[in-house]
Amino acid sequence: MQGKKVKESSILLAQVMNPQDANPAGNVHGGVIMKLIDTAAGAAAVKHSRSNCVTASIDRLDFHHPVFIGDLVTLKAGVTYTGKSSMEVGVRVESQNLLTGETRHTVSAYMTFVALDRNGKPVAIPPLILETPEEQRRNREAQSRRETRLREKTKEKACQLYAESCD
Repeated sequence: MQGKKVKESSILLAQVMNPQDANPAGNVHGGVIMKLIDTAAGAAAVKHSRSNCVTASIDRLDFHHPVFIGDLVTLKAGVTYTGKSSMEVGVRVESQNLLTGETRHTVSAYMTFVALDRNGKPVAIPPLILETPEEQRRNREAQSRRETRLREKTKEKACQLYAESCD
């Protein structure tokens, strides 16, 4: 299977936040931002694999700055790692006050997706072609996050198997 370059599956999504996206104080709900993150990441995963993809996990989200009604939210999503049928997609979210031009890094997230065939079974995906030192660095960091997730999953299974508390 021929590999794909990071830029071939990258996504740029932008949306102005409206009153229905926010609470009465004008702060956009975190869940609205989370849905946009899943949408952008999912589009990048499908674009890379050219198959249906499902969200398998999302790493922790730390919101650095609030988003307000009227802000332009921009999401940049790109594949950072590929396995046999799974891939990690990184998403960077920025919000911009269109009146002042001030842009803030709002949140970043890493999500894991699994590509599925028509029967809902995992399907092989193209390997990732890394072209720049930045892409290589992101891939190394993605491999490290993957190893951490696998260790945590193994520990969780052991805890369930032995009915132990693993606090």
